[in-house]
Amino acid sequence: MSLDNLPTLRAALEAHGLWAKKAFGQHFLLDLNITRKIARLAQVGEGDHVIEVGPGPGGLTRALLETGARVTAIEKDERFRPLLEDVAAAAGGRLALIFDDALKVDEALIAAGAPAHLVSNLPYNVGTPLLIKWLTGPWTPASLTLMFQREVVDRITEGPGEDAYGRLGVVVQATCRAQRVLDAPARAFTPPPKVDSAVVRLEPRADRPSSERLDALQRITAAAFGQRRKMLRSSLKALGGEELIVAAGLDPQARAEVISIEGFLALADAWLARR
Repeated sequence: MSLDNLPTLRAALEAHGLWAKKAFGQHFLLDLNITRKIARLAQVGEGDHVIEVGPGPGGLTRALLETGARVTAIEKDERFRPLLEDVAAAAGGRLALIFDDALKVDEALIAAGAPAHLVSNLPYNVGTPLLIKWLTGPWTPASLTLMFQREVVDRITEGPGEDAYGRLGVVVQATCRAQRVLDAPARAFTPPPKVDSAVVRLEPRADRPSSERLDALQRITAAAFGQRRKMLRSSLKALGGEELIVAAGLDPQARAEVISIEGFLALADAWLARR
């Protein structure tokens, strides 16, 4: 059997009596036009290795395989094993399946020392923790093309002074170049979620901060945005207060929402220098 001869996604789901599990944050993307567009936006092709998290019935998986890429799919829900094994059988050895919790998986072992791209329609309930794991952990992906709820993509891409700017955006933009590349309405999913989704493409920066600097950045941003309506001299009081802020070259009366990525990195550096 080839990929072209596989049953439609909807037919495969009906044949196995499968439905989306709310507990897993599942919403199936059955629109092949959208899955193929995501695969194109990921800029992967022949010979590339792609890691996909939460493939579900395998719609995006099929689109990625159509590009000629080799895919490792990580799925927590064992119900999808028969569907995904059918796709693997039709993929000519280019699809490897791992049934495990992606939060516990070591991507470095999967990549085996070679570049690997992350492309996923992420489950809503674990998307942000997975992103933080990939951006701050020891393994760095070659690129990330990820679908989230639209409001999460706003938080990832917006900058100082914008409504959704916050801790997540600082960490992402300190480690990657981020670009919103596609909007996906709720009606594209089965069952339709209550919110729209969007796809963001992230390219890791060559000057990505060290793990020590990233740990400091996360600590600083947690305090600063944990009390975002307060001036920095108040929200960062436990970490050094006004003295720390002045050492970073910032205004102690400023609020977190107007501080640039470079400003937060300066705060992280000043905090590390005091230790």
